[in-house]
Amino acid sequence: MHGQPFANSSPFFKEMAVEHTHDDRPVLFFDIDNTLYSSSAKIAEAMGVRIRAYIKSLGLSEEEASNLQSQYYTQYGLSLLGLRRHHGVDPMDFHEKCDGSLPLEEMLSPDPRVRKLLEDIDRSKCRVWTLTNAYWTHAERVLRILELRDQIEGIVFCDFNLKDEDFICKPQPAFYHWAMHQAGVQDPTKCLFVDDSLSNVEGARRVGWIHSVYFQEGGHQTTEPLHINHLAKAPAKIITKDGISVISNLQQLRVVWPDIFVEAEH
Repeated sequence: MHGQPFANSSPFFKEMAVEHTHDDRPVLFFDIDNTLYSSSAKIAEAMGVRIRAYIKSLGLSEEEASNLQSQYYTQYGLSLLGLRRHHGVDPMDFHEKCDGSLPLEEMLSPDPRVRKLLEDIDRSKCRVWTLTNAYWTHAERVLRILELRDQIEGIVFCDFNLKDEDFICKPQPAFYHWAMHQAGVQDPTKCLFVDDSLSNVEGARRVGWIHSVYFQEGGHQTTEPLHINHLAKAPAKIITKDGISVISNLQQLRVVWPDIFVEAEH
């Protein structure tokens, strides 16, 4: 593991990063953006506009900015990581002008169905964490707006506030290993994972997270859009592709992992 990829740089991190070293329950890791809320909120689109504007501010043309965003997102999992490595961008400045400038309170609202889904997870059988490529302030802000903050036991996030080294993110193997360390999990088969990025799901499976689900919400655009990219309508039923369960609605997790949910009263 290189250095301290998640330095205890915030009170929020210190609160959430409690290691459950003697807890044998599996951990369900949810991605946050475009997973715990619908991509129809168009936050990815708004974020993409800000990212391209930020890259243009480095002295590049619109076309160059768009191409670099695509290249770095594909290569590193986050455009920001490429910008830090190759252009010396300050991640916290990027965060402030991109993630931090999003009017989330105007774009998001709580979804009672998602809250009920989380409430119905039997916590005697499974813990619930989030695993995000965002900084901790964005993660907390989104969860607070969605009124899900109290349902999440721990958050693993990208620490943009490192001074002398790169941060790590999905789909880098080290990020999943760090998530296991933070949650106190030694057996990767006890990690359940849901993400709207297929590359992130595939990355998780490569480190042994065999219980990983690809959330493909049809009709809306992909995470951190390189160009406006609307997906074909996702199937209404659960399908399996290359060993990965593909769902189009989070409620389908009740079918994928029935054992972790409280049984409905009859």
